[in-house]
Amino acid sequence: MDNDRPAPSATRIAIGFVCLFLLYQSAEGVGDRLLHSFPAQAGLMLACVVAAWPVSRWLGFRGLDAFALPLRARTLAWLPPLLVLAFALKAGALQAGLALGIYAPDATNPSPLSGLAAALPMLLLSTFVPSIAEDILTRGFPYRAAGIRWRRGAAFVAASSLLYVANHLYRLTLGPMEWLMLFVFGLAYATALWRTGSLWAAVGLHWGWNLGNATLAIAMPTSTVDTDGGRLMSMAAHLLMLATVLAVSRHRAPAG
Repeated sequence: MDNDRPAPSATRIAIGFVCLFLLYQSAEGVGDRLLHSFPAQAGLMLACVVAAWPVSRWLGFRGLDAFALPLRARTLAWLPPLLVLAFALKAGALQAGLALGIYAPDATNPSPLSGLAAALPMLLLSTFVPSIAEDILTRGFPYRAAGIRWRRGAAFVAASSLLYVANHLYRLTLGPMEWLMLFVFGLAYATALWRTGSLWAAVGLHWGWNLGNATLAIAMPTSTVDTDGGRLMSMAAHLLMLATVLAVSRHRAPAG
């Protein structure tokens, strides 16, 4: 936060969070489920990311610093290697799942690579925007913008992970195994932020996983034979992410 500006009030913090939350949820709730329109869904999700800047400024921060997203080489450096890590772990989870019979090759697409190159630019964009939007809302906001003085990493990681689960409103009906999987995802992503001090680290993991989902669905189309087994494979991959983050990073307490 700018040193010459007072800390934001609880009212401003609440309004800022609600604005971003409603924009994020409206992407699926209005754009997809009500209007059945991908352009509307994409536009609302992009609006959530765009709105993050004025919300950050309104709370008294420079740029996107309210969410630990400074555009500096030192903090951006976490993005590429963690994106590659998450992508590789997604591919590994898919291969392991095929070997264990959790997934089965989908024979309905005889030439799955034919459209991948053409689709890649859109896949990069369509996976990046939702990833960073959710990271801002469920990790960056409680880490810094909310004004909470997190004394222990475990408290922040647990709170952020629970918020991440709750943010998936339209998947909560899928049951406890889905909740557990989302919570494990949240553990890896929130720990990446806490240990590095940069939300770009969480974005790298989150975007890499989502990009892996999207590209491998084209490059290696499969169908899920065992839904809970698939969730367990995804959890295992994220626990490996978590272990890697703990091994290669060190804790940096959030700035006030």
